[in-house]
Amino acid sequence: MAAATLAVSLVMSGLTFWAVNTIQEDARIHDTRFGSDLGLLLSANAAPLVAEDDLSGLARFSNRFFRSTASIRYLMYADERGDIFFGIPYSQAEVKNSLTIERHIQLPDNYSPDSDLPFIRQHLTPNGEVTDVFVPLHHQGKYLGVLAVGINPNPTVIVSSSLTRDVTLAVFISIWAMVILGNVFNALMITRPIKELLVGVKNIAAKNFKQRIDLPLRGELGELIASFNYMAERLEKYEEQNIEELTAEKAKLETLVSTIADGAVLIDTNMRVILVNSAARRMFGWEGKNIIGENVLHYLPTELTVKLTKPLYQIVTDKIEEEEKNGGVQTESEEESNPTHTEDILSLGDEFRITLTQPTRRTVRILLTQVLEQYHNNVKGIAMTVQDITREVELNEAKSQFISNVSHELRTPLFNIKSFIETLFEYGEDLTEVQRKEFLETANHETDRLTRLVNDVLDLSRLDSSRTYSFCSVDLTQLIEQTLRTYQLNAKDKGIKIEQEIEPSLPAIWGNYDLLLQVITNLVGNALKFTPSGGEVTIRAYKLKCDSNSSEQIPAVRVEVADTGIGIPPQDREAIFERFFRVENRVHTLEGTGLGLSIVKNIIDKHNSQVHLHSEVGVGTTFWFDLQVYQQ
Repeated sequence: MAAATLAVSLVMSGLTFWAVNTIQEDARIHDTRFGSDLGLLLSANAAPLVAEDDLSGLARFSNRFFRSTASIRYLMYADERGDIFFGIPYSQAEVKNSLTIERHIQLPDNYSPDSDLPFIRQHLTPNGEVTDVFVPLHHQGKYLGVLAVGINPNPTVIVSSSLTRDVTLAVFISIWAMVILGNVFNALMITRPIKELLVGVKNIAAKNFKQRIDLPLRGELGELIASFNYMAERLEKYEEQNIEELTAEKAKLETLVSTIADGAVLIDTNMRVILVNSAARRMFGWEGKNIIGENVLHYLPTELTVKLTKPLYQIVTDKIEEEEKNGGVQTESEEESNPTHTEDILSLGDEFRITLTQPTRRTVRILLTQVLEQYHNNVKGIAMTVQDITREVELNEAKSQFISNVSHELRTPLFNIKSFIETLFEYGEDLTEVQRKEFLETANHETDRLTRLVNDVLDLSRLDSSRTYSFCSVDLTQLIEQTLRTYQLNAKDKGIKIEQEIEPSLPAIWGNYDLLLQVITNLVGNALKFTPSGGEVTIRAYKLKCDSNSSEQIPAVRVEVADTGIGIPPQDREAIFERFFRVENRVHTLEGTGLGLSIVKNIIDKHNSQVHLHSEVGVGTTFWFDLQVYQQ
């Protein structure tokens, strides 16, 4: 395994470094082509200015070009002798004196003034390879000098190449560390007990029934070793008895132990229960019932009895018919080639998924397995494994529903945005300015709606995750005033009166400021959305009175958000906090994502509280929740 890991890691590392070098070579070729095209473009525009000795125009053109192109490192213009008369970031002084330093450019040996193509080379710098481009300046057949352009390396390629190398080395080292740790763990915790068990099994096969394994282990290995010692003790005690029956009992015990994490029922060919574990008793409601020796079909839930009766009898009868067809006799050569000559066979049967209603509603997966005897392949019984997959089914359904809802909610704004943009693209010239502005406003509105939906989904995802939030003292007055400042202008535009009723000297509460701000903001935003012009939205906060007869009651503050809006119908109040459920669907509006109240409920749940509501259609709605007072 270590050799295979080394080979794979070396191959992958080699491929990675080869890919990095290929990327760098492609980047170098790209820089060369870019520099060549850029140099020709610059020389074509600069040559007339140099010929006219228009240094001011040359400076303006070069500065504009230098600032607009981030990849240019320098620009230099030199005359026929190679003396630099203008450059960026370097430039000759306008007034020359005895202290003026004249700069001269050292042209490459292969540079040809008569060539129409630029000369390109690369040189290394601390920041990577820089591409130097030397372009002859010609105007009306006259050689005027040379233009030198420096092209910076692509920073993205440099960073990605370095990062790829570092990640490859880190992964290579991590793989080997994991292999080493795995081998150490395997040697310490698994290899030794398995070797001991292997030696013990060989001794048992050699009829040395005094074999015992003494290792202080717990868990499954400990149970296996204890079962092995118990088996050896029984074999030693009953050595003179029928080994075949003992082996069959051993097979039954191993079948039960192998499925101990789930429900397990072992039945014989007459459908009588031989063994059953506690998990199966709990799933089927068999606690306190003595069903050993009873027909399992008389005690299974109705759904299982209907589903499993035919498969159970078919597992038994098919094997019996096969034995009768073969005459029930094996030759010596057949026995030697048949693996069932030395141990029992477990033959995999069918798998069933059934929803039970009794004793509680749950979904289970049933796996039926044949238990075959040692020599003649007779069916000794059937092992029934029962797995409770209720939570798995619920999660799959919730995931499917969530993905379906998100897809549906995303499709509408995306379709609208695409439709309006396509209309503008295809018929924009035929539309009036007012129509174009209306289309753009609608597309912008749908984009905002899409952004809100994505933000709400991300907020809900973060809340559903195992992320922990810090809770401390929170001033509710400050939080409510911040919310009012946010919605004051919106309420004024809609003609809605928004007020606060906060009890004086309100104590601080225990919570998370940002999460509670999101709760108040969502509730007030919903209230404004469903309240008509002339209505009123009120935020209240007051301390609850403690029961004098209760010494364990925790002081709390109640927060209410009330409006005089359209109200919530009774049939919608149970589902109002579900994801993507929108009351406005019934009033045919498109605003909202249907996630706001789900976020509110999730946040309040994290504060060990609950959200309540009271609503009357046409009168208004009040949401309230209680928060614990902060206690030092």
